[in-house]
Amino acid sequence: MGLDDTLLPGAGDFTIIDLKKALPQLPFRSVAFRPNYFSFLFVKDARATYKMDESSFDLVPGTVFFTNPGHFRSFEWYSIEEVYLVAFTEAFLKKNTHSDVFVDFPFLISETVDPQTLPQSAFTPFELLYRQIEDEYRFESKYKYKIVAHLLVVLLLKIKEAFWNDYNPVQEGNKSSRIVKQFKSNLDIHFRELVNGKVDRQMRIRDYADQLNLHESYLAAVIKTKTGKPIRQWITEKMITEAKLLLQHSEASVKEIAFQLGFLETTHFSNYFKKHAAISPVDFRKTNM
Repeated sequence: MGLDDTLLPGAGDFTIIDLKKALPQLPFRSVAFRPNYFSFLFVKDARATYKMDESSFDLVPGTVFFTNPGHFRSFEWYSIEEVYLVAFTEAFLKKNTHSDVFVDFPFLISETVDPQTLPQSAFTPFELLYRQIEDEYRFESKYKYKIVAHLLVVLLLKIKEAFWNDYNPVQEGNKSSRIVKQFKSNLDIHFRELVNGKVDRQMRIRDYADQLNLHESYLAAVIKTKTGKPIRQWITEKMITEAKLLLQHSEASVKEIAFQLGFLETTHFSNYFKKHAAISPVDFRKTNM
């Protein structure tokens, strides 16, 4: 058994898990895995060792721990009385809230953030929120994911206020870490400008490298080494995420969306989307409206 990418439901791209129920047999040691989602661990009462890449952390009562996609991680739980895992994707936040989530919450694009340990009085507000999120997630409603997403925004605001109000993810870390963070930020800014019509041309790897005054081969090597994913995959996944959101929430035609995303030909966009999403834009829209 392992806590990996299979935790996230394909439709909602969100889950919340009571680890005491998920891991009844202790101690439990996971295999190393590399998830493709953001996650928060809220450790009310438990003890564990958590390893991310080459760094190890002790998780103790009162710990709040954030991780983002792209890192190898493993953990060993020794005791669990109450721990909740909240996991979500970028697409979930953007689909159900708004597109500027990385502007509001820049710590989401950080590479690594040390765990924070709180006294019980400071931990309680987070406990109330994740329990409310769990209640809404278990309740069947056509507005379920909207409600959950907006409660998640409240949670992120509380976390930002408590830990990262003055956090600048671009200034923290070593050179490679800063490159990764700035690339992620530039990627998000570029697609926001594409969607909003401020630019009409897709950026190439060379363009991202030029923004950082780096050779494109060097940038590609850093991104692959630090995140485990080729830079082209980061760009492709971002394109597919934004295309899906437009197909679901925009009244624009497929042709207009193709142009909006910087494709000169609708056929090129359709072939690209089908290759990477395993469904045509037209069929995706029909099944997700």
